[in-house]
Amino acid sequence: MKLQINIALLFSLFALPVLAQQQLPSGKNYYEEGPAGIVYQKEITFDIKLHTNGLIALGFNSGKLKNYYQTRFFNVEIGELKHHKEYRQSFDFRAPAANSIARSFIFGKQNNFYVLRGAFGEKRYLSDKAKRKGVALGIVYSGGPSLGILKPYYLELIRSDPDGGNSFYIRSERYSPDNEDLFLDISRIYGSSGFTKGMGQLSVVPGLNFKAALHFDWGAFDEFVKALEAGIMADIYFKKIPIMVESPTVPNTENRAFFINLYLTLQLGKRT
Repeated sequence: MKLQINIALLFSLFALPVLAQQQLPSGKNYYEEGPAGIVYQKEITFDIKLHTNGLIALGFNSGKLKNYYQTRFFNVEIGELKHHKEYRQSFDFRAPAANSIARSFIFGKQNNFYVLRGAFGEKRYLSDKAKRKGVALGIVYSGGPSLGILKPYYLELIRSDPDGGNSFYIRSERYSPDNEDLFLDISRIYGSSGFTKGMGQLSVVPGLNFKAALHFDWGAFDEFVKALEAGIMADIYFKKIPIMVESPTVPNTENRAFFINLYLTLQLGKRT
């Protein structure tokens, strides 16, 4: 009788964990240690990115956790790309023909260039710290289409009165071959026009974007996401982007069709 009881107890020790595992809902991932330990299935994050050819880009990510170490995601972000020769300057004076102080301007600039990026990518953790509270190290790579948006850059130019005399007036103008001599005459620039000037004259340029980075995550499977990324990204377009005026008056301002950026991203969000 004792032998039968011992056999029954031994069987129950093996059978209970199996039965318990069968009762867990399917479609979930689990830690190898600790009670319950459910790995989240989805990840929603927001990005604030600092990069070299520009300043700030804002982004959104929607990801699906495939297992402990792998997350596939979709990313969309918007930012501005700048030419390396852009330099902001100002004349701190008030012209008799104007009622306001001159705004700062960028000499030789003909367009602002904004970028809307979309990308599919993957994040992979490289260490077991992904399961614990430490900093998890990973790699991120992504790629996808981009939409470049050109907005004309307007200057307030000082023009002579066409009727002759010594009178002058100020007119807001964008660059064109017809006004190049005036647009690139530093003595005739009063300042830049307001940001909204040129919003009705946008044009678009299609392109591609690629990114690769190191990813540092504090508590990689906590509910709240707190991470940093440091990496390199490339924007490639099918024609040169006319950010600056190419002229001997503005040396070394050749426009290009590609941009290489080093970047640092702060990423905050939540897992569910």
